[in-house]
Amino acid sequence: MSQDNLMSDLELHNYFSRLPEEALKEFTDWCIFEQAIAAGYEFTPDRKKLEDLEGAYYIEELVDQFVKATRNTIEGGLAALLAGTQADKNALKGIPIVVDFISLYVKYLAPKGKNNTLPVDEKLAQASQDQLDKLREIAKKYNVEI
Repeated sequence: MSQDNLMSDLELHNYFSRLPEEALKEFTDWCIFEQAIAAGYEFTPDRKKLEDLEGAYYIEELVDQFVKATRNTIEGGLAALLAGTQADKNALKGIPIVVDFISLYVKYLAPKGKNNTLPVDEKLAQASQDQLDKLREIAKKYNVEI
């Protein structure tokens, strides 16, 4: 993994704890419903299970559903292993670790997605940059400096 990717990962996990739960929810939604789907991963959540869930519970349920729907491939299994290992090293607590995990998981899934034809290193770098850009956009909306 290139230094740029490591920096993007580092920057992202350093900010999750500073963001309000609603911003983390918005970022999680974006990772799953936009970034992963743009990479070619199809996912339809069980909306009944998401109804009436607030912040942290919504994030946990959505992440659980997405991972269960996408991990049953070699790529999904490897992405889950890499994301879990990295999220553990980042040592966040509570909902920020869940958001860290899903951002890493989706980032590691993106290069295997059928809709991206760039070389793997470029795909990872692009996925990292896209996440950082989106996180900055969301943080600004919630008046958090990144």
